Amino acid sequence: MNEENQVYFVDSDKLPQEALARKHRLEQDASFRTNHMEYMEGMQVIDSDIKDKVLAAMDAYDYDSYTAADVERALSHESCTIEDFKALLSPAAAPYLEQMARKAEEITKNHFGNTVYIFTPLYIANYCQNYCIYCGFNCYNNIRRKKLTMEEIEHEMQVIAHTGMEEILILTGESRAYSDVTYIGEAVKIARKYFKNIGIEIYPVNVDEYKYLHECGVDYVTVFQETYNTDKYETLHLMGHKRVWPYRFDAQERALMGGMRGAGFSALLGLDDFRKDALATALHVYYINRKYPHAELSLSCPRLRPIVNNEKINPRDVGEKELCQVLCAYRMFLPFAGITVSSRESATFRNGITKICATKVSAGVSTGIGDHEEKYEGKEDADVGDEQFEINDDRSFTSMYQDMEKGGLQPVLNDYIYV
Repeated sequence: MNEENQVYFVDSDKLPQEALARKHRLEQDASFRTNHMEYMEGMQVIDSDIKDKVLAAMDAYDYDSYTAADVERALSHESCTIEDFKALLSPAAAPYLEQMARKAEEITKNHFGNTVYIFTPLYIANYCQNYCIYCGFNCYNNIRRKKLTMEEIEHEMQVIAHTGMEEILILTGESRAYSDVTYIGEAVKIARKYFKNIGIEIYPVNVDEYKYLHECGVDYVTVFQETYNTDKYETLHLMGHKRVWPYRFDAQERALMGGMRGAGFSALLGLDDFRKDALATALHVYYINRKYPHAELSLSCPRLRPIVNNEKINPRDVGEKELCQVLCAYRMFLPFAGITVSSRESATFRNGITKICATKVSAGVSTGIGDHEEKYEGKEDADVGDEQFEINDDRSFTSMYQDMEKGGLQPVLNDYIYV
């Protein structure tokens, strides 16, 4: 299978028969798919042993072997070792959630005070070359596709900046054909006119391309590994460049090699065993930190949200208590790392978790394309692209800011000065 066989499904009532047959074969016949562990043409291979360390630790992790005594021992230590972290992620730690939260809160205050950073995402295109069965943007979904022009991007950014926001995260669907690196770079140059801190969440690219995007004005890169279980990953990503697991894994390291100031890491909790995915995510950050101690590293903790065809993935349930356990364990193991809790979670949960261990939240969120004016100012516009997933917390920037202050927290819009 090659690039020529990939479908960009746009605003059609049904798939052509040829595409429908290919889609069915991709779902039913694993031999028809490319090898998800082999690099495609043009993908840069870097010399790094981090993925091997992470996979070995994840495969060896038997969380059911940990006991209450292991958890109590971990909580008694001043610093959290890898073995302590494994115990804190285990089912044995569930009865100790209150103690974990208290310790996580203390660590957070020591490292971050009572500050919480606020940002907003901006999706500039939703075309995608990948067939990921859990994603609303996947190339076989019948959704309205849209790619913003530079004029539309600037208008969206003006609307967002007018609210007072100073940090923006630019996102696209994963399609070089519709959203190439130059297009993203030009969008970043516009963003630099309006925002102090700029992140991107795009398809993984090579070191020289990250270097170019950094020169355009990007400060940090976020990449979701989705799941670190390579076998499960293969069954979820059936087509496209995203199918290549190791190239995606090394994306943050390539970004740092390209000069990026920071990198964000995440698994999509619920795609597979969340305890193993949480372990792998944290170890990924841990080993990157040891290799690049200057880098600003952060973790996200998204859970699955409703999308088109969501019923296909049979997600493993991750409740709010389990999510809280993961986040508290992250904080104890990685006291220096930022922790982002997205609008996938409820306002109640986000208000609570920011007092314990989260340090960054999104506000005024839309996962659609070109609809910020409609969302912020009530102006209807039919020419918008469909959303990637449904959000849970739809508070505006102003509402989020006020809620943070009422909760005794200090909202921060930006803490960088460019000279």
